[in-house]
Amino acid sequence: MAYKLTTRQPTGRIPWPLVLVEGPEKAGKSYAAALLSASPKVGRTFWIDLAEGSADEYGAIKGARYEIVEHDGTWGSIFGAVEAIHAVASQAAASNEPPVVLVIDSMTAEWDMLKDWAGNRAKGSATNRRKLAQDPNAELTISTNYWNDANSRHRKLMRLLMTFPGIAVMTARGKWVAAMGDNGQPVEGKKEYKVEGQKSLAFDASCWVRLDRDNPGQVIGCRSVHTGIRPGHDDPKPLPSDWTLEWLIFDALKCDPREAHVRDVVELQPGDEAPESPRFAALMEAIANVPTVEALKVQWQQIQPALNEQEISEDEARRASAAVTERKAALTAAAESAAGAEPAGASA
Repeated sequence: MAYKLTTRQPTGRIPWPLVLVEGPEKAGKSYAAALLSASPKVGRTFWIDLAEGSADEYGAIKGARYEIVEHDGTWGSIFGAVEAIHAVASQAAASNEPPVVLVIDSMTAEWDMLKDWAGNRAKGSATNRRKLAQDPNAELTISTNYWNDANSRHRKLMRLLMTFPGIAVMTARGKWVAAMGDNGQPVEGKKEYKVEGQKSLAFDASCWVRLDRDNPGQVIGCRSVHTGIRPGHDDPKPLPSDWTLEWLIFDALKCDPREAHVRDVVELQPGDEAPESPRFAALMEAIANVPTVEALKVQWQQIQPALNEQEISEDEARRASAAVTERKAALTAAAESAAGAEPAGASA
């Protein structure tokens, strides 16, 4: 059967922006985000502070009216908060209320957290356990599957941000670093600028702003026909000295809350493999964080009932079982190591 081709004409409408504000320390990234909440053009502003600690202090800015989102530092807590705010923003948009603003400060900390998660999981692999047993300071191998899982978590978060039915602002750290050659070694006398975060962070943003303590801020790039910057052609455009995110979003980018829409991002289907079920994700999260072998047994006992109730697939059940085995080995090795470190006569 021939494929039925479906097409439509472009609308020319401006979508809600996903703004990346990056730069070195104390360049004004968080300040700019806090100042946006004072704008009469925006509604509720939610602030998720990730390892920055500036949310309370910037509440003293005249007119600032954002809400600090409390979380416990875990991925589930942070991701769940973004999902909840996404729903609040959808309701506000449907009711023609002023746009909801979400600030994540910072995405550098988000990616550092996921890198640590990949590294901590890698420590439990059989190969790395043997390395650590021989040398506690050995360089560990973080295999591709761990990085794939970390990137998968990041992509799920970015999908929420890219389809946010309001204004989303991400901060990140950026700096000049030594350029690296093909051999992995620094190139003498050559530097390159690096945004500290997941490698696709700037690509996913619809507008990319760079701030600096010593030079005027710049719009590095944006998806817009109104800023005078042709993507991939023009140089970065300096920001006016009195710029604000309110001006950038509503005046420069011409974002009109009456007509703005969510970016049309169709989720790509990977093929025959079914997406992960919510129950499987919860199981894997619990398995990865159990503190003892006894607690791990509880998670093991939940796998078969979840499969029987069709809450997880057979493939997910196998993967969960493998994760239990791997986690048990890591906990056992840690317990044996701790027991070996006890002074003589310490045990009963």
